[in-house]
Amino acid sequence: MKKLVKLSAALAFTAVMAASAIAAPASYSIDSTHTFPRFSYNHLGMSTQLSRFNTTTGTVVLDKAAKTGSVEVTIDMKSVDTGSSVFNGHIQGEDFLDTGKFPSATFKSTKVVFEGDKPATIDGELTIKGVTKAVTLKVTNFVAQPHPMAKKEAIGADASTVIKRSEFNAGKFVPYVGDDVTITISLEALAN
Repeated sequence: MKKLVKLSAALAFTAVMAASAIAAPASYSIDSTHTFPRFSYNHLGMSTQLSRFNTTTGTVVLDKAAKTGSVEVTIDMKSVDTGSSVFNGHIQGEDFLDTGKFPSATFKSTKVVFEGDKPATIDGELTIKGVTKAVTLKVTNFVAQPHPMAKKEAIGADASTVIKRSEFNAGKFVPYVGDDVTITISLEALAN
C-alpha cells in the first residue's frame, strides 16, 4: 500500500510539474523573412501610397494561461521599400525618416489585453526619429500553432494603428501629403 501511495504522489507531482511547464510563458523570436511592417498614407488626395520595411527583429513573450504577454520590435528604417529606389532615398532624408541619425524604430509593449484566448490590443511605446509616443495596436488576426516546416511552436498576427507623422518630426508637405499614417504589421515568430 505504501508503494501505491508513493507512486500516486510521484505521478501527481509529475503531472503538476508538467502542467506548470506547459503554462509557463513562452518566448518567440520574430521570423524576419515573414514579418513586414507596412505603412500607408494619402498622397495629394489622389491615392493611398503603400510601403514596407524589409528588416525587422524582436521577441514576443506569451503566457496563454495567464493571458499576459509582451512584444519588442526593432525596425531597420534603412530597409524602407517604397517600390522606387529614388523614393527610398528621398524618404530616408532628414524631412522624413532621417535614417542617418535614426537608423531604427522600436515598439515596446506596456500591456497586452486578451479577449478570450487571444490578444485583442497591445498598448506600447513607439519610437521613431527619437520621439516616443504611446500607441495601441489593434490585433485583427492571431494564430498559435505548430509550424508545419520548422516543427516547433509558432505564432502569427496582424495588427495596426494610426499615427500622425507630424508628431514624430516627419510632417513635411502636410496637409497635401496626409498626416495620418496607418501602420500595419504582419508578424510571424518561432518558439525559442
